[in-house]
Amino acid sequence: MTSVGESSNEGTSDLRSFSAQTLRRGGDAFRSLLQSETLGSIVLLLAVVVALVWANIAPAGYDGTWESVFGLRLRTHEVDHTLREWVNSGLMTVFFVVVGLEARREFDLGELRERSRLAMPVAVGILAMAIPVGIFIAANVSSGNAGAWGVAMSSDTALALGALSVLRGSNGDRLRIHLVTILVVDDLVSIIVVATVYSSSVSWVRVGIAVGVLAILVLAVRFGMRQLVPFVVLGFVAWAALFGSGIDPIAAGLAIGLAAPAFTPRRESLERATSTFRAFREEPTPELARTATAAVSDTQSMNARLQRIFVPWSAFLIVPLFALANAGVRLDGDSLRAAATSPIT
Repeated sequence: MTSVGESSNEGTSDLRSFSAQTLRRGGDAFRSLLQSETLGSIVLLLAVVVALVWANIAPAGYDGTWESVFGLRLRTHEVDHTLREWVNSGLMTVFFVVVGLEARREFDLGELRERSRLAMPVAVGILAMAIPVGIFIAANVSSGNAGAWGVAMSSDTALALGALSVLRGSNGDRLRIHLVTILVVDDLVSIIVVATVYSSSVSWVRVGIAVGVLAILVLAVRFGMRQLVPFVVLGFVAWAALFGSGIDPIAAGLAIGLAAPAFTPRRESLERATSTFRAFREEPTPELARTATAAVSDTQSMNARLQRIFVPWSAFLIVPLFALANAGVRLDGDSLRAAATSPIT
């Protein structure tokens, strides 16, 4: 007969084994996400090449495709935008959710747990906007174009991260962490500037609704909500409110990603998963299979589960579509001559 002490030791051993396997799988999953982003970056560069070729071989077809208008109607409400706008302000929100998730993961578990390490990337992010703005204003103060200084301050987050994924070296992961933080600062400040300086018809009522919904989302997570469906629904409502407000709704994507906490598996969750898995092993019924699956999923943070869902879609579909819709620059003689002599260039 097995003694109580032996049973306890066996349970502790099972728990440690399950915990180690869970952490190892989490690490493997994170590495696979990084690998998928590297492959996605290659797809992104191919999309840039296709956009350039398409825009220069068949400019009418390129412009006609992305300027096509698509609308959504709900009773008396109708929203009409071009295909390019649906990609830039709709689908790209998912990419900024991923950026927010990655930043939050580093705040909770990575190098940025020490808040003092935030000072450098935040300072670099501010300088990376201020210096180009200063150069732009100095070059255009006499041409009458200085008021467009906001164009010079914003980095292209998707292309920057894509280039880094392709060129990643031995310190690539650490550099990526700092770049993500810099780009989050860049995006947030750019959104504020566009809303306050360049937007004349902002619906502050809708902005208030979006902020209120995001506040509810943050509070719900803080008080223990771990289900993905209500989290995604609240995030969608916040995005929809911003989408019709006159402010770029990618701000909602960043906020949603930053709201999803990351943590290592809790002992209680591991114990529950271990016991349910043991019960399923002894009696493999469909009900116990569902219970065991849910228990194992519960050991993973909301941040990890959302990354597993969104990263492949972002890397392989959304970001390449964004490049295809926006990288089609004309490279004929007239445009190149105009660019070469322009103070904006």
